[in-house]
Amino acid sequence: MGGILDILVSHDWLAAHLDDPDLVVIDCTNGAAWDESSGKFKTVSGRARWAEAHIRGSVHADFTEPGFAGNADKYRNTLPDPRAFADAMERLGVGDTSCVVLYDDAASLWATRLWWMLRWIGFDRAAVLNGGWPTWSAEVGDNGAGEGHAPARGRLSMRLRPELFVEIDAVLSALHDGGTLIIDGLSAAQHAGKAAELGLSGHIPGAVNIPGAELVDQATMRFLSDDALAARFPVQKARRCILYCGSGIAAASVAFNMHRMGHESLTIYMPGLQEWVEHPEAPIVTGI
Repeated sequence: MGGILDILVSHDWLAAHLDDPDLVVIDCTNGAAWDESSGKFKTVSGRARWAEAHIRGSVHADFTEPGFAGNADKYRNTLPDPRAFADAMERLGVGDTSCVVLYDDAASLWATRLWWMLRWIGFDRAAVLNGGWPTWSAEVGDNGAGEGHAPARGRLSMRLRPELFVEIDAVLSALHDGGTLIIDGLSAAQHAGKAAELGLSGHIPGAVNIPGAELVDQATMRFLSDDALAARFPVQKARRCILYCGSGIAAASVAFNMHRMGHESLTIYMPGLQEWVEHPEAPIVTGI
């Protein structure tokens, strides 16, 4: 294959490289649903949907498994131990020399989250498939079904970048430092306190709203043009930005695209608004 991938690849590129021996294609599709026993929304595995139809030769990243998330009983999609995450990626066949392409069927939100986590452990040979599963299935259709064969385990080194995620204390401090821009990746209705998707509504004071799900063209699921994306990010590229959403999924799409546009200091607050609304010292705005 040669060289490190661009971080965004086309369906034509993937179709031409699908049989390359060092390529690992990962379906990142997962979801969320109300859990009666816990009284909270929880992540739901997308593995069954992947088994029904997927890009030929792909494997599935299941965010209900411990290697992809931490304490699921407390909050959704929290960060796992970095070594546990590296082990999970190795089980999917990822090694230091792999080239990884990530996709999903949900506006690339889960794919960009896994891309950001791979950067977190120091792996930079990963890209997101522009348009994801909807466009691939419609335009290419080189599909597989069933579980397939387990991939050969990879060997993955770690060079942790802890600065790519922050905890609540850093956000509380940023409220008063005057230099950090806080970006909310949830929908405009949630940001304004007019909707409570997945049980969450309102925003952190001063946060700018850039909905992660709106960074794609709804007809094609491809990301907006570079010019259109640049217009969404009214901030100097060197300014420190803390991004958040409900559980770090939509925020990852914003972070991925800002990184593509050359923004230099981006970090995602985890576990996000699901923790913030429960913290006694964390203010929340429920109207614009």
